[in-house]
Amino acid sequence: MEADEAGTLATLRRYRAAMATLIERHDGRIVNTWGDAVIAEFASVVEAVQCAVETQQELSGYNGGLPEPQRMRFRIGIHLGDVMVEGDDVYGDGVNIAARLQELAEPGGILISGPVYDQVHNKLSIGFDCLGQQSLKNVTNPVTGYRVLQGGAPFRPQASRPPAPPRPADRAEAGFSRAWEWYTGLPRLSAVMIAVAVFLFVINVFSGLNHIWFQWPAAPLLLIAFLRAAIPRKPS
Repeated sequence: MEADEAGTLATLRRYRAAMATLIERHDGRIVNTWGDAVIAEFASVVEAVQCAVETQQELSGYNGGLPEPQRMRFRIGIHLGDVMVEGDDVYGDGVNIAARLQELAEPGGILISGPVYDQVHNKLSIGFDCLGQQSLKNVTNPVTGYRVLQGGAPFRPQASRPPAPPRPADRAEAGFSRAWEWYTGLPRLSAVMIAVAVFLFVINVFSGLNHIWFQWPAAPLLLIAFLRAAIPRKPS
């Protein structure tokens, strides 16, 4: 305003005219204006959100043709709730929540409340980012806020499925992998002794299991191997 009051007011009037056209197109009405702010009410919350998205897209196009210092970016907050009507104006907690959500939105962004999200998230082809509980000025209870991801895919929570039980082949492969990892981490002498014990078992199998003898030489080898693996060596 200080640099170019007439140009700034002309730009604001142009942007407000675009807002008014879109609000009327979506069966809404402008309730009040002050400064550079606008309050509008809609009979349909779906139309309200759709109007907000189209408004930001329209104004973004206007900004594209202006130098950065002359661009205007508006924040939009939307809430669904009861309001009190007095003449042509509206009052109440619902209006206050929408105004506070607008303050939390980023320039050029749209922030909606939980009740709005519940009504529109599966009816519009846009995405939503949950911002969690928001503490708003002069509002007793926190309000859940959702950022509208303009032009994104609709958010649809997917039901979690229990993981499929592992197949026997998968369990065997995982068990072998863990055993091999443990074996390769053993001290060299312990690994050699275990290998010799396994070799003795294989010889016993091929020589006939009618006479089992491999346990006598294998037992001391395995005992020494596990003791060496369990007792850490002193550093030299």
